Amino acid sequence: MAESARSGLWKALGPGVLFTGAAVGVSHLVQSTRAGAAHGFGLLLVVVVANLVKYPAFRFGPQYAAATNRSLLEGYRRQGIWALGVYGVLTVGTMFTVEAAVTLVTAGLAKFLLGVDVSPLFLSAILIGLSAGILAAGKYAWLDRISKVVVGTLALSTVAATALALPAIDWGAMTFWPAAWDAPTIFFVVALAGWMPSAIDVAVWQSLWTLAREKDSRHRPTMRESMVDFHLGYWATAFLAVCFVVLGAGVMHGRGVELADSAGGFAAQVIDLYASTLGEWSRPIIAVAAFATMFSTTLTVVDGFPRALAVLAARLRGPEEQGGVEEEQRAQRLVYWGSMATLAVGALVIIWLLLASLKTMVDLATTLSLLTAPVLAWLNHRAVLRPEVPEHMRPAGWLVLASWIGILVLGAVAVYYLWLKLA
Repeated sequence: MAESARSGLWKALGPGVLFTGAAVGVSHLVQSTRAGAAHGFGLLLVVVVANLVKYPAFRFGPQYAAATNRSLLEGYRRQGIWALGVYGVLTVGTMFTVEAAVTLVTAGLAKFLLGVDVSPLFLSAILIGLSAGILAAGKYAWLDRISKVVVGTLALSTVAATALALPAIDWGAMTFWPAAWDAPTIFFVVALAGWMPSAIDVAVWQSLWTLAREKDSRHRPTMRESMVDFHLGYWATAFLAVCFVVLGAGVMHGRGVELADSAGGFAAQVIDLYASTLGEWSRPIIAVAAFATMFSTTLTVVDGFPRALAVLAARLRGPEEQGGVEEEQRAQRLVYWGSMATLAVGALVIIWLLLASLKTMVDLATTLSLLTAPVLAWLNHRAVLRPEVPEHMRPAGWLVLASWIGILVLGAVAVYYLWLKLA
């Protein structure tokens, strides 16, 4: 019996790893490192609170899929076509900047590691094409297996680098509150929280990955198995965010270092600073961790948005049937590849327009995600409490309360940010 339970759990593992691969990217390598470099441990509490506040919204994606054997987008459809429309508008409004930001950072790291004098725009196109090729060749199976290797490498490398950075921290000079809550600090906090641990769109992706994992493994996970998979991915992602803040604080804070505003410059700067502080021998650890972080994010983003748009188009046509029909699957494949091509072109155009300003692009993408977060969190909350979710599989009372608190906090932050920006 115990061996059977372990076997079932192993077959269910995958969507949580993909969540980590999607989340641990710009939010960690760029934003968390910037937070540590500029404020020491001053924004560490923001990172922790953001992970706690968004927890229910992310959890409800795989929880709905495990309870109903349908995607979270079906949960939106059953609330009304308006819910699908809201999700579609929010997705189209953010997806181009999201893919542009993660791909440009990955291109900067690739340029540094390969030592080639090539335009980041060209490298970005290569990376998107490589990701599309991997997905075309292996579909979900390759995405799942590659992400497990990449995320494992990044986790070990990041934890090792963080342990090495601890002795370099001036603990006496560290505070757990920013020196000033001025407008630039608040704007950065909003951008930091926007993708911490990730954009709430990923809850929809994770419900779709849960169903794809079931099809790939031929095993329908129990609620317990799905929640174990989710929690492993979610809390590992939160822990790695703390690690990157510690790295930024230990290596960069108080050294008068201004982070570069180009992708290649940022990549070289981060890796060089770590190597010079921790020792030249640590360079491969940092380089591998950084590139693995960003490539896993690029791969999951290239898959996630088109996968969600393909199912969104299908749900606009009608209800979701378990397993689907061949005609619908063909239609979804057409929308998937068409969306991927459109997204690639749009992302490359944004990279071309904002190539000289990495921080502007990243802050734009992450801030847009935070502004859409309360709406998506509310839709997820409504979906998981619907009648099609068996009562014993719905969230407990404390989790429903935590969800409402999260929605209100995210909404208040979004309104305050807009008021401050307009004022």
